[in-house]
Amino acid sequence: MSDPVSWPSRLPVMQAPMAGGASRPELAAAVSEAGGLGFLAAGYKTADQMRQEIKQTRELTSRPFGMNVFMPTADDADQAEIDAYAKVIEGEARRLGAPLGVPRGGDDDFTAKVEDLLADPPAVVSFTFGCPEDELIQAFRRKGTTVVVTVTSAAEARLASAADMLCVQGEEAGGHRGSFANADAEAMSLESLLSRVREASRLPLIAAGAVASSADVSRVLSAGAVAAAAGTAYLLCPESGTSAVHRAALTDPRFTDTAVTRAFTGRPARGLVNRFMTEYSGRAPAAYPQVHHLTTPMRRAAAAGGDAETLHLWAGTSWSRARNAPAADITADLSAI
Repeated sequence: MSDPVSWPSRLPVMQAPMAGGASRPELAAAVSEAGGLGFLAAGYKTADQMRQEIKQTRELTSRPFGMNVFMPTADDADQAEIDAYAKVIEGEARRLGAPLGVPRGGDDDFTAKVEDLLADPPAVVSFTFGCPEDELIQAFRRKGTTVVVTVTSAAEARLASAADMLCVQGEEAGGHRGSFANADAEAMSLESLLSRVREASRLPLIAAGAVASSADVSRVLSAGAVAAAAGTAYLLCPESGTSAVHRAALTDPRFTDTAVTRAFTGRPARGLVNRFMTEYSGRAPAAYPQVHHLTTPMRRAAAAGGDAETLHLWAGTSWSRARNAPAADITADLSAI
């Protein structure tokens, strides 16, 4: 990239994409209408479902917004380890009256999603779990679309040098760690990671991880970022698709900490520490998306039954500062710097 792109929204605040339901069109549109950059999440959806959410968002706002896409995993999964984990958790599934899912691989409909987006893209497209080939980045650029790649290390930043911007995800961030490989990453705070990535790349940086106040936004902008991404801060907004069980857990005093686990999906992700995480984190294999599909029916049953101790409760380290307020208010508070 020869010329750096400019930040596409009025305020230096981005609503982080949250796959699994939280990032609804209503939330993305509300953030964009408030001057931030709203984001949809294509993860776990078909290309048709993704397109429908883009259509709905455009009906709600004419301002820029983004779509996040999962890169296909390049990791090899050990089937014997997956089978062993299935036996370990099958009692949990029986207790909930749910079957275990089929631990399949797959590319999350990546090719179809990319083809659809290239035909009619939103203002921004971001990629997580890897970096697309330069040709694909150039194809989006010819459409006038800004390409963002999530990175969790300086080495990944160097590999993503063809992107327009990098989303630098510190260890404090909730949900899946967006690393290129399904490996145990070095624990590094957002500010330390920003410093390392700035040394490795001249691309504009978006900072993600424990962003919950205007002071947090100010801090990362002072550290060299052009914008801050907040996800957990929006989980309690009425526009968010956060489940009722997840919402209740975020304000439940019995949940006192977050941790990173593979127990629910086979890939490192940060959430509130509950019984399932405590019992199974040390036994889950590095197998994504196989473990994700294996546990999906069980987690759906837990959500339907109000069982917060068996459900993934993705949240960043700033979860205790999340509040139930309209997305426009959260965006205004974050940007009051």
